[in-house]
Amino acid sequence: MLAVVFTTADRDAARDHVLDMAHEDARIVAAAAIGSLVDGGDRWSDIDLTFAVDDDVAVSAVLDDWTHHLAADLDAVVLFDLPAGPIIYRVFLLPDGLQMDLSFTPAAQFGAGGPRFRLLFGEERAHRPPAPAPVDDLFGWAAVYVREARACIERGRLWQAEHAVNAVRENALSIACARRGLPARFGRGFDDLPAGVLAAFDAARVRTLSRDALLGALRVATERLLDESADVVPAAQRVASSLRALLD
Repeated sequence: MLAVVFTTADRDAARDHVLDMAHEDARIVAAAAIGSLVDGGDRWSDIDLTFAVDDDVAVSAVLDDWTHHLAADLDAVVLFDLPAGPIIYRVFLLPDGLQMDLSFTPAAQFGAGGPRFRLLFGEERAHRPPAPAPVDDLFGWAAVYVREARACIERGRLWQAEHAVNAVRENALSIACARRGLPARFGRGFDDLPAGVLAAFDAARVRTLSRDALLGALRVATERLLDESADVVPAAQRVASSLRALLD
């Protein structure tokens, strides 16, 4: 009987099961641990494993076979896929709440894409430097959300406005992370930002769904966006006056 919420023993057992599958599958020629468990992790860390697939075998065929076996063996449910170049990430959820992220790469392109990579067996054939955070895109999306937030406030669509204000703030925080060499995706670097930076963003959080509260949070989020982007996004200075005019 599985626990309601997974234990570290449950996680270790699931991880060992997956690695046994890899050792028994001749199509898998290498494996590595990635993610937070490489550095020790904690009670809530999920399983992140990456595998090299023989170059003569289609990655999708292996992934489909593994999905069938994991559903049968662990009652794993597929949440979504995340293709990244030649790599396919598939995210699974187990009944006890354990998340399992498995990725598969053609063997010729298998290698570390970041600092959290520990080879478990086989050979690393390629080093894939991590892609830089797309600060221009982060800024562009944030600028779009500034306009959307203001329009939604004027239309009385307050829940949608809150969503847009939050998007401005989160993209601005991601740019702040990228500038300081912190992880810029999925909020992973937010808590590691300097206390002063986080304090400056505090008033960009929406406290209530009133017009004044939404506008106040939007103004702060927009100013923080412009401040953090000024020296890293060429478009920031060009559109700053237009964004501020929307908030007058």
